[in-house]
Amino acid sequence: MRYFDWRGWLRRGVRLWRTSLLTRTVSITLLLSTLAVGIIGSYVAISVGNNLFDSRRDQLLAQATRATGTVQNAFNLTIGQGSTINIEDATSTAYTDVLQSNASATGTTQIAILRTPGQSGPRVPVDVATNGNATKNLVSSSLRKTIAASSKSTSAKSTVYWQSVAIPHSGGSGSDPGIVIGSSVNLPKSGRYELYLVYNLADSQQTLTFVQSTLLLGGLALILLIGAVTLVVVRLVVGPIRLAAETAQRLAAGELEQRIPERGDDVIATLARSFNGMADSLQKQIVRLATLSQVQQRFVSDVSHELRTPLTTIRLAGDVLYDQRDAFPPATARTAELLRTQVQRFEILLADLLEMSRYDAGAVEVETEPTNLVRLVEDAVESVASLAETKGSELRVVAPGGYFEAEVEARRIRRILQNLIGNAIDHGEGKPILVYIDSDENAVALAVRDYGIGMTPAAMERVFDRFWRADPSRQRTTGGTGLGLAISLEDAALHGGWLEVWSAPGEGSCFRLTLPRQVGGVLRGSPLELPPDEDVQDD
Repeated sequence: MRYFDWRGWLRRGVRLWRTSLLTRTVSITLLLSTLAVGIIGSYVAISVGNNLFDSRRDQLLAQATRATGTVQNAFNLTIGQGSTINIEDATSTAYTDVLQSNASATGTTQIAILRTPGQSGPRVPVDVATNGNATKNLVSSSLRKTIAASSKSTSAKSTVYWQSVAIPHSGGSGSDPGIVIGSSVNLPKSGRYELYLVYNLADSQQTLTFVQSTLLLGGLALILLIGAVTLVVVRLVVGPIRLAAETAQRLAAGELEQRIPERGDDVIATLARSFNGMADSLQKQIVRLATLSQVQQRFVSDVSHELRTPLTTIRLAGDVLYDQRDAFPPATARTAELLRTQVQRFEILLADLLEMSRYDAGAVEVETEPTNLVRLVEDAVESVASLAETKGSELRVVAPGGYFEAEVEARRIRRILQNLIGNAIDHGEGKPILVYIDSDENAVALAVRDYGIGMTPAAMERVFDRFWRADPSRQRTTGGTGLGLAISLEDAALHGGWLEVWSAPGEGSCFRLTLPRQVGGVLRGSPLELPPDEDVQDD
């Protein structure tokens, strides 16, 4: 048995609403049009219904008033002074003949004449109704009380009262709207009676139903017409916008020759010409910058490769001089030491330049394998431990526990850690340096925290720029090239991770590296705070 997939339809509807301007515009127009037509149609229908009922009611009240006067006059003439007719027979004949003739004249559907309660003497004549109890049941007790109270006042005896009722069909299914009009009449020598005339308003209801049906059909037709017109107009407007969006996407994908067709002289044509002019300008700038970037990348790559051969020769000669420095005068020996140090730094600079040129050319590939990051951190810390001792900084590894294995390229992650720890040693002012590692089931985070001089917000914005230093005059212990953090940022991005920084003047700095545990994983958060919670340090 297949069930209706309402969740799938709901998701598709939401996606269509979010992605289609045409759908949103037409839907909103139809909704507002339906609301407006519904309000106006309801007002018209209610107004027509009220006016139709009021006019029909006033007409029937006038007829009932005339019928009441006619009946009262007939009774007065039939039961006159000195009449020898039996009072019961005369009264019955009089009101029966007059009421039947009045019913056919006024269109009354049912008639009832009931003796007003609370009178003394015989009930002559007895209560009469067209349909017996069915007609009596249409007369409510509240209407009878109102008419009985009015009969006691001589000024209100000619007043008629009405009440809306539902007249059941003879078959017992359904009913018609109706109105009961009552008044008080006086039968000489018998007492006060109540005259009720029941009118069926089915003809008025049919007229109102026809008007409402016409308004409903007209409203639906109007809404559909508005929707069709809106669809046509929006398509005329959205079509060029969609074409411009598709052209912009192709331009962003590298198809720099794409343009929007220019037709006419309207606003859309002006937009097309402006867009095409912008595309031409962007194409020229992109081509020029791409050419310049290629020249720069080739220059850096060529220079780096060309310098390797003479640098190797210089390094070999420097090593020979360095090994024999004890036989040289002090000044010459110091020169040999400086030569060896600067040659090593030059080799690192060339290696970093080649690495950056590979990143710029998009020729870097990552080779991942499951790696225990705790051991990797311990190896990185051990490799710079002697350097930290010369600066008086204590290196501590804080690993609360968790999933410490991740699919990474160990060489690149170790290089990131060495760069971060080396910077912390340079700027840590001899204070402790903490290396945090923590993880969850989706991500692994490494953080290097120092308590040195820190950085200003302006310096934090440029800390990952190439060859940038927060304080160029400050002595560097690690002899870096100014490319370490830039390469670290590229290495982190190559793994799909984040490399973030926190710092405050006088409070130190903290760099946090967050990596997905699996290749292709998407990061939604980091297991470590930035900076890490001090409670973790205490643990």
